[in-house]
Amino acid sequence: MQEKERLNKFLSEAGICSRREADRMIMAGAVTVNGEPAETGMRVSEEDTVLVRGKKIRKKEEMVLLLMNKPRGIICTAQTREKPNIIEYLNYPVRVYPVGRLDKESEGLLLLTNNGDLVNRIMRAGNFHEKEYHVWVNRPIDQEFIRRMSDGVPILDTVTRPCKVRKTGKNTFSIILTQGLNRQIRRMCEYLGYRVERLVRVRIMNLRLDGIDTGEYRKITDQEYRKLQKLLKDSTSLPWKEKL
Repeated sequence: MQEKERLNKFLSEAGICSRREADRMIMAGAVTVNGEPAETGMRVSEEDTVLVRGKKIRKKEEMVLLLMNKPRGIICTAQTREKPNIIEYLNYPVRVYPVGRLDKESEGLLLLTNNGDLVNRIMRAGNFHEKEYHVWVNRPIDQEFIRRMSDGVPILDTVTRPCKVRKTGKNTFSIILTQGLNRQIRRMCEYLGYRVERLVRVRIMNLRLDGIDTGEYRKITDQEYRKLQKLLKDSTSLPWKEKL
């Protein structure tokens, strides 16, 4: 007999959705197991017949993780009712969904996968995973701007985590974040009296945008994946105080 696992994990690893979304579908009555309505927390195996809205679900053999250079103007959502969305733009033969978001006007590195567990591990803010951006603003920046951005800016009823900021030109800087508040960099700049004119994400942890043309993508390499898994493992094993 095959080992059973939680239904939401089964659905996420089948590439249907994240675990959280799976729980919502289960509670909405969209999932059945062996002909009966599913319940949150139940456990299943490949021997069980799992249907989502009448469609039989099987776990996928191959994990897909894509590195894409998202163009400006594309919405990072798996909801195809929103246009233009990243899923239809990509038109990948296996169902994948984005790891986190880049707002519509931002561009650069976006990860897409069919593995819900991987999404959860990368997105967990408490793991302090680095994301690096290059930013162009509407007027010259000075060291006071760099200092205040680095120390933390009050936005969205909180103060942003201290981060690494480096001036790269008259109106440009690079910034490395370990959190992902909604439109964080744009809001930080607005608070200090600047407007972002262009924003490009160039790195997520060890994964870099280098060599990927706008609108194009490639699969993660074996070497990149091994390094990513090590970083994910290391970040979850560190005591909280050591991450600060």
